Amino acid sequence: MKLVFASNNKNKIKEIQSILNGSIELLSLEEIGCFEEIPETAETIEGNAILKANYVTEKYGYNCFADDTGLEVAALNGEPGVYSARYAGEQKNADDNMNKLLKALKGEENRNAQFKTVIALNLNGEQHLFTGLAKGKITLQKSGNYGFGYDPIFQPENYSETFAELSAEIKNKISHRAKATEQLIDFLNSIK
Repeated sequence: MKLVFASNNKNKIKEIQSILNGSIELLSLEEIGCFEEIPETAETIEGNAILKANYVTEKYGYNCFADDTGLEVAALNGEPGVYSARYAGEQKNADDNMNKLLKALKGEENRNAQFKTVIALNLNGEQHLFTGLAKGKITLQKSGNYGFGYDPIFQPENYSETFAELSAEIKNKISHRAKATEQLIDFLNSIK
């Protein structure tokens, strides 16, 4: 089965491909000739995933899936949430985002947080949503060189390391994106 993954984020594409483990042939936006920036103007993570999937299906006619991910911090009433990528500004710089978040949590004892990924799948005229959560907490400082985004400051439940310190093999089993992708794979296998 061929599916377009509505993303130009090479890190995300690589992570999803490794989770899919060859079970689906993934096409990137680049491979279908989509070079424009797909608007992410929804107020929710679910809404952005749906916008991106619908954009590809409507403009290019492909079955596809799109994801959106946000980091939700309890002490900040769920922020940065849908604005995670541009939390510190439109430059979408991971270091700036982490620095702003660490500053916002300075002196805060409740550091509970969760990553949330929603995948919207458009397949044969129907839409399906899959949600994956990774619960944990925000560390006091950055640690680790793997992963991307907020990984150096997110410590998942039952681990003493951050996502950025864990191997890709471990992260791809326990992450929010892995959980949502597993649901996607189970669904696709159920309709074969």
